[in-house]
Order: sequence, then structure tokens, then C-alpha cells
Amino acid sequence: MKRALVLNAVNPAIGGVLIRGERGTAKSTAARALAALLPQIEVVADCRFGCDPRQPERLCDECRERLAHGEELPVAHRRTRLVDLPVSATEDRVVGTLDIELAIQKGERHFDPGVLAAANRGILYVDEVNLLDDHVVDLLLDSAAMGVNVVEREGISFQHPARFILVGTMNPEEGELRPQLLDRFALSVDVRGIAQAGDRMAILERHMQYAADPESFRREWLLQEGELSDQIDSARQIVDNVRYTRRDLFTIASLTASLNVDGHRADLVILKAARAHAAFEGRLQVNDRDILLAAELALPHRLKRGPFSETSLYEGELHERLVEIAEEYDDEADAQQASSDLSGEPSESEKKARR
Repeated sequence: MKRALVLNAVNPAIGGVLIRGERGTAKSTAARALAALLPQIEVVADCRFGCDPRQPERLCDECRERLAHGEELPVAHRRTRLVDLPVSATEDRVVGTLDIELAIQKGERHFDPGVLAAANRGILYVDEVNLLDDHVVDLLLDSAAMGVNVVEREGISFQHPARFILVGTMNPEEGELRPQLLDRFALSVDVRGIAQAGDRMAILERHMQYAADPESFRREWLLQEGELSDQIDSARQIVDNVRYTRRDLFTIASLTASLNVDGHRADLVILKAARAHAAFEGRLQVNDRDILLAAELALPHRLKRGPFSETSLYEGELHERLVEIAEEYDDEADAQQASSDLSGEPSESEKKARR
């Protein structure tokens, strides 16, 4: 669970995480704690959508108009926000509304922001996501994937950036998400209560320690929290520069194909998450371990299953598949090299290198 949250913090473009688990397993606590780890962000000071002044291509319509009129956008810094979406939220509450009457009578375009506007460049937390209306869940997932919210009414449109880390939690005992919606969550984890008595006792002790003196408890863990926050910030700076090879792509594609995963979303998610994990560890090159850890989070909820079958995918099983795929790729590469040596023709890799 923590790995999935941190990877999304490093690269929000991964597409969010769904946390499924029984009652009392700290799903909400973990989601809310993520906000404290995220570094401060630079925003247009008086923008309702918290636009990034360093990325003019991602500005809202209002900030674009101000720039077009030669105005200089004021800059400020603020903490990353966590926005809660209530289960009863309607479409207008989520995406915002346009005042059609004002537009018709006075020719003015007035937009009343919704939850997506407040969550831009922050965390959008949806508790009991399985109880939300399917149409609303679709809207959230579409915005999370595209990074923009477009509202159109009676020929009038308004758009603003909507880039956020989507975190959904749910208790499977209260009902499952439709498979189509489940697949739209990039990563998914199942959490259970801890069974060991010693660990449960440690939870009790820490809870009582916090209840007795919250400020002292915060100071005790502040250093570790700061180190993790700095690590996430550093990873954000280099994640776009993390390299991968054709062998990495072959490994990912072969893994998803061998598990009969529908579509190609899982392949893309694994690659993004693997690059984020490499960046989190301060590396600029993806390795098999990055792919393995990303696949653990991206595949279980996408596996085809019968009504009574398990979706658990264990690290050992994934590791065995990765070893087999790596051997297959190396054998194929050796065969191509041997063929080119006999024929005197350059191998495909040599041809590409020359080009």
C-alpha cells in the first residue's frame, strides 16, 4: 500500500491507486498521511485552480487570458492539498458548472469550480469508491487519465487542468467495482489486518503514545518523514529521465501476454511505475526488480478469474515468469547473432545502431 502511494506521488501520471481491505486496516489513515509527505508546490497566487506558472501549456482558460493581455502572473507557494469527495457527490459537484443564464444575457462566461478544480495538483481521496455512482467514477477516472477537466453547456465550454493523485478506498464486503472501472485504476492493493500479536501490540502502543501527546509523537517521527519527503521530491526531478531498454519492454509485454491480460493499459502502467520506482531509488535505468514490484501492483486486479478463484499474484510466481522471459529474450538475441555471423549480414540490433 505504501509503495503504491509513494509511486503515485513520484509520478501522478501513473493513474492512481485503489486500496481494498476490511474495516479498520488504516486505508484512510495512509491515504491522508500521503499529503504530509508531498513537497510544497509553486502556484499562480490568485488562481482558483492552482495553476503551475512554470508550465504555460497547462494553464487554465483564465490564466491564459491574463497572459494574452500582457499581465504577469503572481507566484506563491503552498502545501499540497488533499480533497475529499463525498459518496453523495453529483456530476455538477465534481466537474463544476457554467452559468448559462449569465452567458446568454450578458455574454460573460462564469464557471463555478467543482471538486476536480480543488484537487488539481493535489490528492483526490474517495472513500467507499464502490458506493459512488458509476457515471461519477467514470468522470474521475477520465480526468485522472487526461489531466484536464472540460465542461461544456449549450455551446459554451471551459477547461482547466485537473492533474491529481487519485486514491480510492473500499471494503469489498460492501460490493465490488465493475471490471471496466476496476481496470481504470492504475494500481490496486489488498490490505488485511496484522495477525502477529507483537505487531498488534506495537500499533496499540503507538496509538496511545499519540493520544497522550500528539506534538511529541510528531517530533519523534519528523526526521524520517522529512527524509521520505525529500526522497520523493528528488525522484520527481529525475523520473522523466529514467531510461529503459527494448529488453525491458519485451519483459513487460511478455509478462502481461502470458497472464492473458486484456488491453494494453497494464503494460503502460507497469512501465510508468517501474520508472517511478527507479527514480525513487535514485537510479536512471529501469531493472527487473523495478518491473517486478510494479507488476505486483498493476496486475492482480486485471487478472481474469472465475467466481470462486483467487486473484492473488505472489512475488515468487512473478519472479519465476520474469526469469523465464529474460532467458527467452537472451536466447532469441543469441540466435539472431549466430545467424548474422553465419550469413555475414549484420544483426537487427546492429542495423538499428547504424541507422
